[in-house]
Amino acid sequence: MSPASPVALPRDVVDAAVSAERRRLADHVAVLTDAQLASRSLCTEWTVRDVLAHLTTTTRLTVPLLLGAAIRARGSFDRMEVDLAARRAAAFTTGQLVAQLRESAGSSRRFPGSSPMDPLMDLVIHGQDISRPLGVPYASPPEVVTASLDHVAANKLMGGPKRLAGVRLVSSDSGWTHGEGAEVRGADVDLLLVASGRRSGLAGLAGPGVDVVAARL
Repeated sequence: MSPASPVALPRDVVDAAVSAERRRLADHVAVLTDAQLASRSLCTEWTVRDVLAHLTTTTRLTVPLLLGAAIRARGSFDRMEVDLAARRAAAFTTGQLVAQLRESAGSSRRFPGSSPMDPLMDLVIHGQDISRPLGVPYASPPEVVTASLDHVAANKLMGGPKRLAGVRLVSSDSGWTHGEGAEVRGADVDLLLVASGRRSGLAGLAGPGVDVVAARL
């Protein structure tokens, strides 16, 4: 996210939001049934429980662990993340993973090379990855969702600029806008899901640019 962005959050606010999101998600997942935990998330490679396992890796990665995962994944970032989550999911019970997520709320450690916004954006998106397929409501604070959307829309690693090229995103709840071209209008959370490659957000969007974005998902 550019520091000049009007929706950018100060560093201390970002850190506090990361802490709050980890606690909120830990509470959210702690009450899910085994069947819900075994359900497929919006991340096609992961169950809900796998997403939980992934969220516990951020503050626990070491350089040797990261290098080993990268070698096993043959340089693919996506395969590396799938591998790391699978190993944690196999090594710990659900109760232990929930406890680890809650414990990490006080940690400022993050993935090597990532920005302060990256863990916050990850938590907000994965909260939806977990809750939407289950039909269980989950909401992050509006200003956190907007800041995450702004971050993803400009994030090349996340694929936002390529995915959103030639369209203008217009938020129906915060007034945020991004890009030029055919309009795509909707709530920030739905725009965020589409910007990050989730088709689930399409149902909440309207405008001539929706078909353009949908063809890229």
